Amino acid sequence: MKFSVSVLLLAVWACLAHVAHVGANMKSFASGAKVSSLRSRRMVGGTLAPNVPWQAMVYLSDNILDGGFAGGTLISDRWVLTAGRNLFVRKSRQDIQGKAPLVPKVYLGIEHKSQANASNEYAVERVVLHPRFQNQSDWDNDLALIQLKEQVVISSRVTPIPLPERGQDLADAIKGSGAIAGWGFGALLAPAPSLKHLVLSIADHSGCKAEYENKPHTPSVDHNMFCTGPSEFQENVCFGDAGGALAVTDAESGAVYAAGILSYDKSCSNHRHAVYMKLSSYVSWIHSVTRGDTEQSAAVRTDAMSKMYSWQS
Repeated sequence: MKFSVSVLLLAVWACLAHVAHVGANMKSFASGAKVSSLRSRRMVGGTLAPNVPWQAMVYLSDNILDGGFAGGTLISDRWVLTAGRNLFVRKSRQDIQGKAPLVPKVYLGIEHKSQANASNEYAVERVVLHPRFQNQSDWDNDLALIQLKEQVVISSRVTPIPLPERGQDLADAIKGSGAIAGWGFGALLAPAPSLKHLVLSIADHSGCKAEYENKPHTPSVDHNMFCTGPSEFQENVCFGDAGGALAVTDAESGAVYAAGILSYDKSCSNHRHAVYMKLSSYVSWIHSVTRGDTEQSAAVRTDAMSKMYSWQS
């Protein structure tokens, strides 16, 4: 059965709880589709990606109305980092409150959606949402860690990307930009069959904050977030790219690391800025989870340290 672009858009926006704004957004997308070139409408935009060894696919369903699929980022041989909202069918805070995240399928080492099969699937042990996920809005602390049941065999196809280290700052990224990959929506708002990537400039924080200020269903850009602007060809991330890492290169050391995890992936052709969770703000939480800390761990460590010093006196 063939559906018109308008019907598909209606389904997308309904899924994302933007029903009140369907008419305006459909009109904007439809008019944009007529006047934009395929390049400026395609990741929306993007170039076929090389092997991106840290890229994961976090999969709930082929159908976006049942959760769809999105990006993830391998950060160690047992852990994948993604946007917390990727693990729910309906994404709004109102719909999610009180509900546990779904356990997704995770695929690594793939470049084409058709490769998301049993041979590339990594079974999931558990999912850990950030403890303040959506504490005030849909976009707050939009992170989740996915623990894999088995260690990943590291190779040229599958390799984690480091987290930021102390002293590494976005301001020191080479060319003031980073690269992100994804299978998100492209031409005619259809998911990309092959992994694509974009090189995007890191945006001025105040300009990004101003774009979304007082706009419903968009992030309140705070100090735990940063933004990118569109490429030189006005390409941008779009629905389904969330969870992917913006990878940057440190100008001093040459080290490649994940500066942020894409959260607000709905900039598409309508808005300039994509919004990321700034990983330097979340390193302590990530390490505490991947270490396996309990609520008592900090107190146990402090007590042990205190005793070692006191016994020397």
